[in-house]
This record gives sequence, structure tokens and C-alpha cells, in this order.
Amino acid sequence: MLIWALAKKDLRLLFRDRRAMVILLVMPLIFILVLGLSLGEGFGQKPDDRLRITILDLDEGFTDATDAKAAPPGTETWSKVVIQDLRQTGGIRVEPMKNKEEAERAVRSGKRAAVLVFGPRFSQLVAKTSFLAEGINPFFRDGVLLDKIDAELLRDESQKTAAAIIEQVSQVALLRVILPWMIGQAFEKLGDPVFISLLGREIPGYALIPPAVRERMGSGVQSALAKMFYKYNLMGKTWASLTKSDPKSGGEAQMKEYVEEGSGLLKRGAVRYQTLVPSYTVIFAFFLVLTVGWLFVAERHQGTLKRLRAAPLSRTQLLLGKMLPCFALSLFQGIFLLVAGKLMFGMDWHENPEWLLAVVATTSLAAMGLALLVASLARTETQVAIYGTLLVLVLAGISGCLMGDRELMPEVMQDVSLFTPQAWSLMAYKQLLTTNSPNLMLVGKACGILAGYGVGFIGLAWALLKWD
Repeated sequence: MLIWALAKKDLRLLFRDRRAMVILLVMPLIFILVLGLSLGEGFGQKPDDRLRITILDLDEGFTDATDAKAAPPGTETWSKVVIQDLRQTGGIRVEPMKNKEEAERAVRSGKRAAVLVFGPRFSQLVAKTSFLAEGINPFFRDGVLLDKIDAELLRDESQKTAAAIIEQVSQVALLRVILPWMIGQAFEKLGDPVFISLLGREIPGYALIPPAVRERMGSGVQSALAKMFYKYNLMGKTWASLTKSDPKSGGEAQMKEYVEEGSGLLKRGAVRYQTLVPSYTVIFAFFLVLTVGWLFVAERHQGTLKRLRAAPLSRTQLLLGKMLPCFALSLFQGIFLLVAGKLMFGMDWHENPEWLLAVVATTSLAAMGLALLVASLARTETQVAIYGTLLVLVLAGISGCLMGDRELMPEVMQDVSLFTPQAWSLMAYKQLLTTNSPNLMLVGKACGILAGYGVGFIGLAWALLKWD
């Protein structure tokens, strides 16, 4: 009853300033909202060490059977040949898009540095590329003229370096596809009677050559050139065939379709909120160190602690009476932020709400233990502000809460972060909120360690508490 009487007194003091209570709950949401709108869509997702090539394929293939004869073997369109080449390139991830509006919006908003677009006539025009006078010459000094084959590269001019890298990779893929096709066509022409007739005009005495020999001249020229350039298959119309190299098989990059992250002005459902909400829930749970510290200092200045010392109260009862209201406030704040995260930002709780409640409770216990420890050491409001703010921010930085994800830190710092309660809380939240199959044993271990921190801090506060 004595503990409950102390707790009720402090609860009245805490809720007397209702504006401060509202700010305490709303401020984390403001931080999460601002950061969520400011950070890119890659935040909170595991970094990909491969270059992402985003492609919009509008290629309609061939319009008639005659054009279809120029189709590459085993495929319907030339755009698929280029995409296949990119997928077989090391360090490349191909990301297809659905329509032109989506591609333009992604580039305009800066979500993609560049998007390679294959137009409806891409296959028809690539099939007509040739070294012959009537064919299309798609080459210029820097590679392939995209407009000659109904292709284009949408660019974000604010990301020129990234766009240039994507353009060069695309150019190399197009060269590997188009150049062997043109060489193969040209070599085939060597056996064409029209070519032999043209050759005859340049050779004196050609008319004296028997017709049977003339018919074999084309194949003879092809055979002679094949022997001279035996390292290459000049009849091959693919890069692997031309260079006599084995086509890459297996280990192809998977194609993952582009999905615009989140919806609405707040980008509800965006992956980054699965990281930001728990990170700032942890940070602001420990910011209650300041509130508890100020309560203790105020009571020292007012002489209330001295009067309580004269009452039949033990040191343990006093600490528990002071801790319970702030623990309840911290617990309410944690639950409020998770519920607000679900309602405002579309955060997914997955299927373990009871474990989330356990993490909130043990995090609050660790935070209140640290708050009581600081309160027992600080003598003035200034000391509370300095000790509390510095301690909370330093621990938030070491634990990875400020960055949102411990995996973004160097390995050494990830190991060091395990000495902070915030890191264990963040680890438990990540298991529950960012994975479909959380490691509940790890979550349980994190909760146990957080509870241990709480009890340890309370024990130190009990030993160091001064009444005046």
C-alpha cells in the first residue's frame, strides 16, 4: 500500500502537465514521419551488392512471318535476348517495370537513376541492322544509337554518375547482342550468288570460269575465311557462338519486378517504417531518464525525500514507488507507438503480438532501471540534462538505434553494441517485425537480457541512492 501511495502521488505529478505528456507521445511520431518521408526507399532493406538495371519492355515482336525469320533462336523478341544477356552478367540484377508512366515517375522522383526502355518496334529494327547498304547502321563512337532501334534511356539528371554506369552496362549488352548478329549476316552473304556475281566483276577472266566452279566459290570463300579465323565462328549470330565460348548457364540473376514502395502521402506500408518505428520506440523509451531524474531532483530541492526518509519506508519501497508510474508511462508509450505505427504507417506486426508486448515491457524495465540510476547520481536539473541526454544519445549511437539498423555498422561496432540494452531491444524488434519466421529463442534471450539490465540498474540505484 505504501508503494502504491507513492506511485499515485508521482502519477499525479506526471499527468499534471498534460501538454508535456502529449508531446512525449507525439514527438516520436513526428521524428518517424519526417525521417520516413526524407529517407530513400532502400532504407531498412538489406543492401544489394549488385547493380540494378531497371527495364521497361514494350517490344511487340515481329508483325509478320517474314520478319519472324529474323528472330533470334529460342526467343520471341530481341528485347528478351538483351534481358537474358544482362541476367547472365555478373553483379547485375534486372528489374522489370510495368508501364511507361511508372518508369517516368520512378525517374522523376529520383527512385531510379535510369530506366532502359525497349519500344514496340525494337525487334523489327534490330532484325534490320546490317553492314549492308540497305540495312540499319546502329553504331556510333560511344556504342549503339538507341533511337535507331526504338530504345531509350530515361535519366534522372540529378544522378548523373549512376545513370552513366547504367547506360554503359546497357550499351555493352546491346553490343554483345547486335554485333554478332550483324557479323553472322554479313558472313552468310559471302555464299550468296549476288555477292559472287559482284566479285566476278572485279576479277579479270571471271567469265572463263566454269559455272560449276562459280557455284562453289561462295562456300569456298566462307571455308577459307573460317580456317583463317578459326578462333571465331563467323557464322554465329550470338556472342557465345561468335567467340566460341560456352554460354553461361546457371547462376542467372533473378528478375524481381519493380514495386513502388508504400502508398499515399505518408507512404503507408513502406519497409522503412518497419525499421524506424521500433528504433525510435527504443530511443524515446530511454529518454524518460530525464523525466525520472527531474522528479528526483525536484523532490530533493523541496525536501520531500527527507520527509519520506522519516516515514516507515525502506529504500526498496521508495525506488519501486518512484519507478512504477514511470514504468507504466514507458509501457504505454511503447504500445502507443506500435499501434500508431500500424495505423499511420501501415506497419506489419506479423503474427507475434504477445512477443512484441514482452519486448516493450522488458525494454521499459531496462529504461526505468537506467533512469533510476541516473536519478540517484544527479544532484541538479543541469546534471540530469547533461548526464541523461549524453548517456541516451551515446548508447543510441553505439547500439545502432540512430542508424535504424545494426547491420549498417562495421562488424566491430556490431559486437560492441551488444553491451547496450538498446541493441538487444532493437534485435528483438527486428526479428519480430522484419522477418516472416522470427527466431523466438533469440527474442526470448533478448527479453531476458533486457530484464537483467533493468534489475542490475535498479540494484545499483538502490546502492547509490542519496536522500539529500
